[in-house]
Amino acid sequence: MAAIVTLAPAQTTTPPTPPTPAQIAANQVARLTKLLDLSASQQTSATTIFTAEQTTLAALRTSMQTARTALQAAIKINDTNTIGTDATQIGTLTGEEVQAQATAAGAFYAILMADQQTKYETLGPLGGGPGGPGGFGGPGPGGPGGPGPHGLGGPH
Repeated sequence: MAAIVTLAPAQTTTPPTPPTPAQIAANQVARLTKLLDLSASQQTSATTIFTAEQTTLAALRTSMQTARTALQAAIKINDTNTIGTDATQIGTLTGEEVQAQATAAGAFYAILMADQQTKYETLGPLGGGPGGPGGFGGPGPGGPGGPGPHGLGGPH
C-alpha cells in the first residue's frame, strides 16, 4: 500500500508590525480618558508625555536586547569578564527603563485634578492597573523577556 503525502504550499507569514510609540501613547491616553474623564488639554499633555516615554522605552528595549544577546554569548563561552560587563549594562538599562516610566507617571499625575488623582491611585500601583503605566503592567507593551533561568534566554 502506497502512502500519499499531500504537501500544503508553504505559507509565509510575517509577524505583525509592533505599534509605534505614538500608537501606544494614543491607546494609553484613550484608556485613561475613559477612566479619568481627561479634558482635551489633559489629553494633549498626556499624549506628549506618553509618546516621549514610549520613544525612550523603544530605544532602551533595542539596547536591552543587544545586551541580552551579548550576555547569552558570553555565558556560552564562560567569559566571566564579559558576563559581568553585560550584566552591569542590563542593570543600568533596567534602571533607565524604570526612570523613564516613573518620570512619565509623575508628569501625568501632575496634570490631573485632585479627584482624578484619587481615581488614578485606585487603578493600581502608579495608576496604570496591576503594576502601573507603561512597561509596569499598564497599557504599554512592557519589554522583552530577560535572560531567563540561568541566563540562557527566553521570557521569565
